[in-house]
Parts: sequence; structure tokens; C-alpha cells
Amino acid sequence: MSGGESISWQQANFNFLMAAIASIRQQINRYIAFLEDKRKRWDEQQLEATFAQLNEAKEQMPSASALEHLYQTFNLEPFEIELLLLCVAMELDPTFAQLCADAQKNDNLNYPTFSLALAVLPEANWEAISSTGSLRYWHLIEVQPGPTLLTSPLTLDENIFLYLMGLSFIDRRLGEIIKPLPTEERFAPSHRHLAQQLAATWIEGQEQKQYPLLQLSGDNLAAKQAIAAKTAEKLDLRLARLSVSTLPSNPERLDLIVRLWDREAILLGKGLLIECDRLTEDSDTSQTEALSYFLENSASFLILSSRERGLLTERPMITFDVEKPTQSEQEQLWKMLFSEIDLDLKGLANEIVFQFNMNYPNIYATWTETLGKLSQTETETFTVKEVAQILWDTCRLQARQKLDDLVQRIEPKAGWGDLVLPETQKQILEEIALEVRQRAKVYQDWGFNQKSERGLGISALFTGSSGTGKTLAAEILAKELCLDLYRIDLSTVINKYIGETEKNLRRVFDAAEAGGAILLFDEADALFGKRTETKDSHDRYANIEVSYLLQKMEAYRGLAILTTNIPEALDRAFKRRLRFIVQFPFPDFAQRVEIWQKMFPPQMPQADLDIQKLAQLNVSGGEIRNIALKAAFLASEKGRAVKMTDLLQAARSEYRKLEKTLTSDEIKDWLS
Repeated sequence: MSGGESISWQQANFNFLMAAIASIRQQINRYIAFLEDKRKRWDEQQLEATFAQLNEAKEQMPSASALEHLYQTFNLEPFEIELLLLCVAMELDPTFAQLCADAQKNDNLNYPTFSLALAVLPEANWEAISSTGSLRYWHLIEVQPGPTLLTSPLTLDENIFLYLMGLSFIDRRLGEIIKPLPTEERFAPSHRHLAQQLAATWIEGQEQKQYPLLQLSGDNLAAKQAIAAKTAEKLDLRLARLSVSTLPSNPERLDLIVRLWDREAILLGKGLLIECDRLTEDSDTSQTEALSYFLENSASFLILSSRERGLLTERPMITFDVEKPTQSEQEQLWKMLFSEIDLDLKGLANEIVFQFNMNYPNIYATWTETLGKLSQTETETFTVKEVAQILWDTCRLQARQKLDDLVQRIEPKAGWGDLVLPETQKQILEEIALEVRQRAKVYQDWGFNQKSERGLGISALFTGSSGTGKTLAAEILAKELCLDLYRIDLSTVINKYIGETEKNLRRVFDAAEAGGAILLFDEADALFGKRTETKDSHDRYANIEVSYLLQKMEAYRGLAILTTNIPEALDRAFKRRLRFIVQFPFPDFAQRVEIWQKMFPPQMPQADLDIQKLAQLNVSGGEIRNIALKAAFLASEKGRAVKMTDLLQAARSEYRKLEKTLTSDEIKDWLS
């Protein structure tokens, strides 16, 4: 090849590898000749010629060959390199099997062995073939089953062979649990700055010969993935991700995974994000033990993603808290996206950001979905109000998060006209809706949030007996404000174990924070009933739970509502920390008349129903609904319109359920 010509690294690397194999072949030929006639002198010029060809091939390399990088990375001795090449030759030279058999004078030993290497190769040493030697420790070669260690077949690890050929694929044993993580360019400036901090921390640790474990804590997994990927990019590493739930519990399998990963990381310049976001103190101990083993035995660049700070590991760890992008960053991104359409939506950005706390990927996804919905409508032009409504509803859908068995989402259908309450209570409910609507302007535009970050949420207590409209009022507020409504049964949240109640409450508030949903804590008596004088440790922790709930309600950016049937359980400390208290009275006769009038759908067939007589029943609005519904089923079964007789039968059934006595005054003249 003339000096002016150049070849690719891939071709030059292959040429160099084949030249290296030729030198191994010549050494085996020399050994075979010696065995055949120990007195015959081997022509050393043939061997020197192969070494000359090897040097020439090395000079043709534009940069270091894969073989050179391999032995430099793992600090291999010359004997170890040539032993490795024995196995490479077996893969690339179809005649090499016979050569091995001839050298070992056994047709059954037609493969490389430690015995062959020790006999043929110079500078042979026994340490290289031990399980702690680099070749076997890093699984560069594998010892297959055989009669003895020295005569067992030696094979080249599949991925090492591909690497030496200039190819790069993740090991199939790792590929089952470790996946690539692409770099996300669309993330907040504050997160970009955090990535710079992580990279600087790792570099500083390397300079001090320390390799700290970096941890990203918080519930924003997408942001943590983006930060980790950007950190790796700054360190010129390729990042992969591993879910802790996929780590094997078998010790041998786990040790293999750790070694294979470290080999991959060292050889190919990779880092790993270990996602432990679902790992809790209650998780299977095998998971925590597997994670601890991985963290303490891996020498690679690791970033740990978890909801909580700290995990069981002896390795030094530096933790960074990851929050959602700031309100300012979210607002700027929304304004940039709004510029894509010919409408002035800048004023909407502030309202969206104050209500919905989203990361960048969610914001992009929400806007893309909104544009998709707009393109599917028949209208070619939209008003600001129409786009705002579609965007708002899409934000609600994007912000919804699953809360397992702790919450129930209620689809609000009722409106103000369905609520029967005294005017005073209605005014308080309207004030609640007003404050939620105007929060962005008052807190942000008018600067009240600069005074204090506490108390920006709105907390309310609805008191009254069952069926008086507390849940209905929450539904009406949700529909009026176009917000999701979640009902939380506190009896399922409260846990007898210390600290578990607070943990459950935090899960609820954190998950709801993204969409500013309305949280309805039903039957708060389950918690308030525990508020007692501090006589023992149980009382003290019960009181802590109550205080924790009220603190979270104050800090929550949305509307949080507590309901209770026992208002006397509250003390002044509670009332002081609640923004609104709405008392739902038992309906009087006039209110019951109005409730009955609203109860029957217009399409329901009815026969001479007397609302005034029905209102004589001393029942709540919820009980009125039960009676009306039961009567409708009775009439439907008989194939006729609803009559007073059906309502009487339904009333008697409801009273029996309530363990009440239906008096003659309540049903006086019903059937006359």
C-alpha cells in the first residue's frame, strides 16, 4: 500500500488482529516442529517475519487498536494477551482447531487450553490462569466444562470478540436488565445547572482518588433521568439505566452482573443510572440486599435515583434534591410554545403554571396533545378562550397520577343549582371558588407570595351529619373550577405503625401537587378523634399526625377539604389553621321540599307525587336520594310510573337501614 493511501480504522484493526493471530500460529508451528524432532532447529526467520508484519499492521492503525485498548484497560501481561489471541484465532481461523490438536497430540483436544498456552507461549505464568487473574475475573475468556482445569476448552467471551473486531454491543446478559438512556435536551436551566454540579463533583472525587456515589432524590423521575444523562454527557460517558427490581437475588448471578457491567463501563466508557424510586423500607429485603451489593462492589460511575434521601450502602454518597422546574422556567417555556400559534396566550401562562406544576417533558407532551386536539376539530379559527379551555383540560389529564388504593377520583357532574343550602353557606363556597380562581393574580402578580411561601394553599373544613351535601359541594367546586377531585378515605391512610400515616399523607399530597387537584379528606373524625391530651406516646404520635396533615394542607398549592361529622372534636388550633369552615345543617322542611323537587329527573314517569308530603320525612339530602332511587327501581320492576306507594315502601326500607322509626306524622295523608 502506497504512503498516500489510507484505510479505515475498522479495516486496519482487522488487519492488525489477523497479523497478531499469525504470530500465534507461527509459535504453535515452532512448538509442533520441536515435538516432532527436538534436534531440528526451527527457522526463526519465519517467526521474525510474522512479527515484522504485526509491527507494520500496527503502524497502519490511525489510532490504538481494540486489542491494544483492551490490554491497556485491564493491564494485561504479554502472556495473557497471547493466551487471549489463542481464543481469537479459534474464532477466525477455520484450520486452527486441527493445529491445536496437533500441538497437544490429541485429536480430542482440538481447542485452546491452559495446557497448550503454558507449553507454547513465552513468559507463561500460573497466576494468569487463576480465577483472580484479569482474564477470568473480567470474563474475557471462559473455561468450559472439561476433565481438568488445564485441559478444559477455553473460549473467548462473545462481547470481547465483538469488541476486538471493532464492534460494540451491550452484553446479552446485561441487555436483559440494563437499557440505554438517551440524552434529553429539553430540560430546565436549573436542572442543567444541577447536571454541571454533579459532573464537577465526580471530577473532584476522581482527582482525590475517591469515587463517590451520586444520588438524585425526589419524585420527578423524568427530570432525574435528564439530569443524569446530561451529567454523563459532560463526563464523556454513555449512560444506561437499571431498575433495581430487575437485579437478581442469586449471589453468583448478581456477582456476574456487577463484573460484566464494570467491564462494559471501563471498556466502553459508560455510566449507570440505578432507579430505586419504588424502593421503600417495606420492599422485599432481597432487593435492598442486591442493591447494596451492587453499590458497594461496582467501581463504575453510578447515579442513584430514589424518592428518599439515603440508602443502605457503605460507599460514600452525595445527594442532590431534584425539584420541578421553577415557576419562572415553566412560564417561559409555555410562552415560547404559545408563540407557535397566532393567538395572544401570554396571559394564560401564569394561570397554567400556578395551577399545574409540571416538568419540561410533560409540558411539551401537553402542548403537543393540545395542538393535536385543535387539528381534529372542524373549526379553522379558535378564540383565546377556546384554546385556553382545551389546554386546561389537557393539563389536567397530563397531571393525573395513580395513587393506588389511597384515593378515589370523582367525576364531578353537579352544579350550583343542585345544592340546597342556606345562603350564608353558599356564599362561603362561592368565596372558596373565588380565591382558587384568583390565586395566581393575588399571589404572583400582586406579590403576596413574596411575603411568605407558607399558607398559599386553601384549606377548608366541611362539617355536618351524613347526607347534608358535603361531598356534593366538593363536586360542585371541582366542576366550577375545572379541576380533578380526589376523595381520600383517612381510615385507609391512617396506619398504626409510627410514621406510616405521615408517609401515606405525603404520597397523596406529592402526587396531587402536579395538577393542583381538589383533595377531599373524607371522615376526618378518624384522625381528629385521636387528638387528645398527651398522656402517653400513642397520644403524642396521634397529635403529630393531625399536625402533619394540617401543615401539608397549608403548604399544598391546591384546595384541600376535610369533612367531619363531629365538629366538636376540633379545637381552636385547628380552626386557626383552616381558611374556611362551612357548616352543613340538617335540612329543614323548606329545604327538603327543594331537595325533593330537584331529585327526580324530568324523564322519569311519575304519578301524582306530592312533594309537600314527601318533605315531611325527617331525612337528609343523601337519604332523600336513596329513597327516590329505591322507589324508581320498584316502579320500574312493575312497569309503571313512580307512585307515592313506591316512595312509602322505599322510605320504610331506608328507615330500617338507619334503625329509625317512621312516625305516623311523617307519612300523614300520604295515601289519601
